[in-house]
Amino acid sequence: MGDQPLCFVLMPFGKKPDPAGGADIDFDRIYKAAIEPGIRDAGMIPIRADEEELGGIIHQAMYERLLVCDFAVADLTASNPNVLYELGVRHAARPRTTLTVYAAQKPLPFDVALLRTAPYELGDGNSLPDPCAERLRQRVRDRLLELRRLAQEGSPGDSPLFQLVRGWAPAPLALEAAASFQAQLKANEEVKKQLSDIRARSNVKELRPQNLAELAAIRAQVLGSSTTDVGVLTGLIRGYRALSDWTNMIEVYGQLPELLQQQVTVRQMLAFAYNRRAEDHHDPADRQRALEILEGLRDKQGPTSETSGLIGRIYKSQWEEARARGELANARGYLKQAIASYVEGFEADWRDIYPGINAVTLLDVQGGKTGLEQKQRLLPVVRFAVEQRLRAVAPDYWDHATLLEIAVLENDADQALDALDSALTAATETWQQETTAGNLRIIRQARKERGDDVGWLTMIINELDPAPGEPATPDS
Repeated sequence: MGDQPLCFVLMPFGKKPDPAGGADIDFDRIYKAAIEPGIRDAGMIPIRADEEELGGIIHQAMYERLLVCDFAVADLTASNPNVLYELGVRHAARPRTTLTVYAAQKPLPFDVALLRTAPYELGDGNSLPDPCAERLRQRVRDRLLELRRLAQEGSPGDSPLFQLVRGWAPAPLALEAAASFQAQLKANEEVKKQLSDIRARSNVKELRPQNLAELAAIRAQVLGSSTTDVGVLTGLIRGYRALSDWTNMIEVYGQLPELLQQQVTVRQMLAFAYNRRAEDHHDPADRQRALEILEGLRDKQGPTSETSGLIGRIYKSQWEEARARGELANARGYLKQAIASYVEGFEADWRDIYPGINAVTLLDVQGGKTGLEQKQRLLPVVRFAVEQRLRAVAPDYWDHATLLEIAVLENDADQALDALDSALTAATETWQQETTAGNLRIIRQARKERGDDVGWLTMIINELDPAPGEPATPDS
């Protein structure tokens, strides 16, 4: 990475609500298509804040980045509390070299309205079409190059604290400490890239031994260095998740700093790993541990789409196992609990399609007048939610997989095949296709028991995840 200056990016992750009431804004798209390449065009190394991805925890590495990164870009569009807090820390520590941007159609928080903030444009439905992305990319590049020139000239700063408070001049970090932090930041970014590369090729089963070996080497290096970088540490867990290595996910969690272990997103990943390992090995202790973690989170923070959805997954697994053992009364009880948890998760956030699609799938399987009526009420809402997500420039695997499952539930074979092609193209991790195939197998079994033709559905399942013993030709 040479001597390129570091540029710290303060912005939300993923899709966030529009403060003006419009469609959700895809900040990952804004970063990848415009801000990141604009920073690179300016000859700088982009480093994105990752504490927002974990619910906004404030940690040592974040403060170090705010203090030692030569430049910073803050997107103020959604009035995100973490972004505003971090901007305040940055303005208190650095007199200049901080660029603020925002979507021009959205309200700018009053407290930062006087900053020299660069506007950018969003398209219909708060999308970022390529022309808008290119204009923002150029603006970021040009403004950063200007800030670089002004910094070299010692021109007046962009921090209102330095501008307005006479005599405000905190002592800068010692050169040796700053150099050490910068070297560590660059090393961490390289590790994050390696972890990202492993996840990107995780769906190639032939590369699994190579991926696991590389991940083990990174793990030894990272955990031996006592790094506090959230992105690196959680990247290890996500790497093992991508490779469906549940035991190593659990082991890495046990080696994380206590502060990070207590974060909601990290504990959700831990419960996910325990339940997946329980599914593979039929271990009731693992499943009980997963349920305890998730129920503890729900008791503490109330129902959320992710927590309740994961609880629904546990009950769904118990339903499948009880049904396989012929314990029909237990199976019916677990099925009701699974449906209730998925509905609870979907009602907590109608935009989250995961609990919604699972709820309508299990209601279809449950059948009966009450269940099918509830399915018919929820299915249009789930369809609307996924159609909104598919309007984004770069919908992900789950968007296409959900549309596929909806088409199956509606017996629309043509739409299902179209969605299948899109899902296969968008898949990034093997367990994603396995999960969708598992849901479709549930639907297929229920329909076979009702005497329906399932030949075309078997073809789709085989494309997603050909399991041992799966019929080679369509059955009915």
